Amino acid sequence: MEKNGREDLEMEEKSPSLVVDGDVVPEITYNGVKTMPFIIGNETFEKLGAIGTLSNLQVYLTTVFNMRRISATTLLNVFNGTTNLATLVGAYLSDTHFGRYKTLGFASVASFFGLLSVCLTAVFKNLHPPHCDPSEGRCEGPDAGQMAFLLFGFALMIVGAGGIRPCNLAFGADQFNPNTDSGKRGVDSFFNWYYFTVTFAGIVSVTIVVYVQSNVSWSIGLAIPAIFMFLSCFLYFVGSKLYVKVLPEGSPMTSLVQVFVVALKKRKLKLPNDPWISLFNYTPPKSINSNLPYTEQFRFLDKAAIITGEDQINPNGTAANPWNLCSIQQIEEAKCVLRVIPVSLVAIMYHLGAQQQYIVFQALQSDRHLGNTKFEIPAATYVIFAMLSLTLWVPLYDRLIVPSLRRITGIEGGITTLHRMGIGIFITIVESIIGALVEERRRNMAGTGMVSPMSSMWLVPQLALGGIAEAFFAIAQLEFFYKQFPENMRSVAGAFFFCGYAVSNYVYSLLLSVVHHTTEGTSGGNWLPEDLNKGRLDYFYYLVAVLCSLNFVYFLVCARWYRYKGDGDNRMAVEMEAKKLENHSA
Repeated sequence: MEKNGREDLEMEEKSPSLVVDGDVVPEITYNGVKTMPFIIGNETFEKLGAIGTLSNLQVYLTTVFNMRRISATTLLNVFNGTTNLATLVGAYLSDTHFGRYKTLGFASVASFFGLLSVCLTAVFKNLHPPHCDPSEGRCEGPDAGQMAFLLFGFALMIVGAGGIRPCNLAFGADQFNPNTDSGKRGVDSFFNWYYFTVTFAGIVSVTIVVYVQSNVSWSIGLAIPAIFMFLSCFLYFVGSKLYVKVLPEGSPMTSLVQVFVVALKKRKLKLPNDPWISLFNYTPPKSINSNLPYTEQFRFLDKAAIITGEDQINPNGTAANPWNLCSIQQIEEAKCVLRVIPVSLVAIMYHLGAQQQYIVFQALQSDRHLGNTKFEIPAATYVIFAMLSLTLWVPLYDRLIVPSLRRITGIEGGITTLHRMGIGIFITIVESIIGALVEERRRNMAGTGMVSPMSSMWLVPQLALGGIAEAFFAIAQLEFFYKQFPENMRSVAGAFFFCGYAVSNYVYSLLLSVVHHTTEGTSGGNWLPEDLNKGRLDYFYYLVAVLCSLNFVYFLVCARWYRYKGDGDNRMAVEMEAKKLENHSA
């Protein structure tokens, strides 16, 4: 019988026993929609705070802290890299020890104090170097104490982001009953609102907040994100009594480690000719992970499932000692993770091409006037064109292009996630070449002046391409991780997504340093000097285009080799089914 709206709502609110607030209770109340104002509000203000500070840090470090451009860019790359890498630690602590509610709460408070610390460096004169005009001579940089206080604020922001980024999506989804249709619709709605808030926060931050920072006051401009973050914490804790707070179930990484340890122990054993039948095969009956078929890749791990005379099997079918014997299911889950790793490495060079970090400095040395008016667009605001192109392209692609592709390919998403990732990588090649051509034009028009008369709107095409590349690659990669990792590793999958950003930031810093020191003092001149008009940033863009081209070739090899989760060996499936029927008959 079809449920009416009232019954469906009741089913959404009540569910069998679950762990809530640390206690096992007979039933749990899902307050999905009721919690959304607090969770979405918390997420919106958190993004307004974080993006509002990070968007303009390059300008802040070079104009207020008097840091050299190469030093400021390197510092921010290391900071962003460490921030994204910290998500792995946050995901582990959440899954293993604290749960998402406590992790998010602690991380939100840490993020607030981090933003407050950065704000204080602008408010108090003794926390930043004295103001100076670079044209009048060399400016005094920050002393050890000023730099230590700034890095203290950065460290707190790293702790905050490390806990917030891998947990916020999953915590929002926890508030809906996954066993009802209304709960599933609620999760879909939450994801839509989540991406909307991220885009909304980004647009507000790079326009209004950045304008206040650049044209009114750094003290006020950095205080606004700190206030936003305070409101985020307030909303989060106000809704505390409504939340479903699921206790941690232990790290899924333990199972993966067991597979590698046991495979190493049994490395000298010989695999049987029929591994899909002879190996230890057990699937936990209540596992949330899908039952995976046997695959031929990474066969060296299969030795972890070889049953020896020392291995004991419990009456319920489990291994007596999981550190001596692993099941085929465990091994296949480990193979899923191993298969993802080579594909995930393409993100390193992708981000190098898609997020060109010298855009802000190019805008600073271009004509930023809006038409013939006296209004100047803040340099850090230009990244809004990447956000707008992404925001406009996604619904266009989803509503018009995907249905057409679906009719042609028969694939639900129109094309596979790997296809979309490949398109995104290819766009970065075109983006880098266009960036080089535009920079050459800007420098040639500058002549002997500091600011080129070329309109900074010439930077829009490469930024727009960067947004479209992000729409293809980043969204597809997030979906790829979400679907290809075992189901109990989805928080780790979210952290894995940010690790690509992390490593890319470190590689970008290394590349900048190598190029800067290699070209400095050569006959061709430094490619990346303080004054871009005296450098060859266009050569650097061409170098990035070459690296992105090599990345594209590497991706094609990985995509051809990759096997999606669930695509197993057909022979194994037939043999396993026959074995089940034989056991059942016996």
